[in-house]
Amino acid sequence: MSFTEDAWIVFNEAITDYHKTDDVDTPESNPYEKDSLEHILYSKNWIDTVQWHLEDIIRDENISPEEALKIKRRIDSSNQKRTDLVEFLDDFFLEKYKDIVPKKEAIINTESPAWAIDRLSILALKIYHMQIETERISADENHKTKCAQKLFVLKEQKKDLFQAIDRLLLDIENGNNKLKTYKQMKMYNDESLNPVLYQNKKDV
Repeated sequence: MSFTEDAWIVFNEAITDYHKTDDVDTPESNPYEKDSLEHILYSKNWIDTVQWHLEDIIRDENISPEEALKIKRRIDSSNQKRTDLVEFLDDFFLEKYKDIVPKKEAIINTESPAWAIDRLSILALKIYHMQIETERISADENHKTKCAQKLFVLKEQKKDLFQAIDRLLLDIENGNNKLKTYKQMKMYNDESLNPVLYQNKKDV
């Protein structure tokens, strides 16, 4: 079984576990051994799944401004955790392939393995929820047909992403691709880099 096939199973396990309660406040109950790759992948998708539903909730037209602000802050925090976990996953690959010496002609990919895996995690959520829309009893047939067409495209994207990620990992193993990562350095969460935050702090 390929890496992406294994990851897909773990992602969908996290999605299924979340939807047992379908509650954004449900604590994560990761079934995998701590520090294992599966543990990282499960946590990654759990964060994505909770955030998916927070993004739904905040778009409720009847939500109060106070509650919307709370959720927006929670989404910001989730985004930071998501980024941190992706970078942690990249560190996992850096450690795994630390003894690989890239060939002289080795190329650098536009994104690291972990950020490609991030897209795969989100894709698992898209497919899960689009599948629901193709079967939703309250939806008309036109809606279901359109969603079925979108689901077909998403599944095609899944096949392509599987192939691209597995190929990237193989190229790294063979020295044909140079594994090089950069920290995201998000500025809006940093009190020393966001002008609004550090100006407010100065004014206090």
